[in-house]
Amino acid sequence: MIKLKKILAEKGKGMWANIHAKRKRGEKPAKPGDKDYPDKKSWDDNTNELFVKEEDLKCFTEWLSEAGKHISEAEYQGRNVKLNKPMQGDVSKFKVYVKDGDSVKKVNFGAKGSENRIKKNNPERRKSFRARHNCDNPGPKTKARYWSCRKW
Repeated sequence: MIKLKKILAEKGKGMWANIHAKRKRGEKPAKPGDKDYPDKKSWDDNTNELFVKEEDLKCFTEWLSEAGKHISEAEYQGRNVKLNKPMQGDVSKFKVYVKDGDSVKKVNFGAKGSENRIKKNNPERRKSFRARHNCDNPGPKTKARYWSCRKW
């Protein structure tokens, strides 16, 4: 009696729910010609349409808009560059490409040369640099101070 109640309760959920429930119960799948094998019309109806709950769609669109903010590559002067990844600089010691609105901007930072080495493993120098550049509030990513403070 309990098994019959379970089967009746699952019946209203749709074709795929019935197929998965049947597998879970350990029954063999229906073969063409069997009474419970889905006809062509119901098979086409259930495989061609995508049913999505409204709350899932809202969650997906929010995720998609957030993912768009975290783009890792963009085009800068005709070539693809990685965004927000500091690298060896050509003009200054370091450079990084950042998204500034719709455009991509190159930010150079750090003093070039062997005499201008940063010694961030020295706590006194580190503390002095961070105080001098106000690294507690570094500002926007489009400024050299942000990236310099991040290195320190």
